[in-house]
Amino acid sequence: MTMDVIVDSNQDIVRNRINPNKFALWAGMASILMMFMGWTSAYIIKQAGGNWIDYRIPDIFFLSTVIIILSSITLHTSYRSFLNGNEVRYKLLLLVTGLLGLIFVVTQYMGWSHMFNIGIDLKANPSGSFFYLITAAHAAHVLAGVAAIVVACFHAFTLKYKVTVKRKNRFELVLHYWHFVDILWVYLLAFLILSK
Repeated sequence: MTMDVIVDSNQDIVRNRINPNKFALWAGMASILMMFMGWTSAYIIKQAGGNWIDYRIPDIFFLSTVIIILSSITLHTSYRSFLNGNEVRYKLLLLVTGLLGLIFVVTQYMGWSHMFNIGIDLKANPSGSFFYLITAAHAAHVLAGVAAIVVACFHAFTLKYKVTVKRKNRFELVLHYWHFVDILWVYLLAFLILSK
């Protein structure tokens, strides 16, 4: 988390404070993480209670993992390009990241469809119900990130290219959130694999 420098009107008092938008984002991400930790804890407790169907996680979920990791790389590279004055690369990679985010959600849907076709649905067994709940809630958070990227694209293509503190901070909010949902997905998939 970065600190902003505040200078008073007399230019003689300087103090640091946390950017309030970044603080709010980090607090929000902490609450999202707690929610998912609660669900994974409930998953373990329910699994220990019996009446649990084991199933193989469809391979498409591993492909979606590669896609979301790649999207984090493209967004981070877009951010570096923004800071370094490479306007074309910055804009192109921002668009690519948004597209990869949408592809991630599509692959999740394909995975859910495959599970449904092999008899793992929301009602048949708690194991399927938890899987759908955890992965769908994560996909919803990815869609929120895609919406933030759409706004970032709007700014990129409608505002004159200029690196300012305000635009840098705005981009960092998107970047931090996107890395968060990426890392969260890797944790969730690892948890679902290791808990079997």
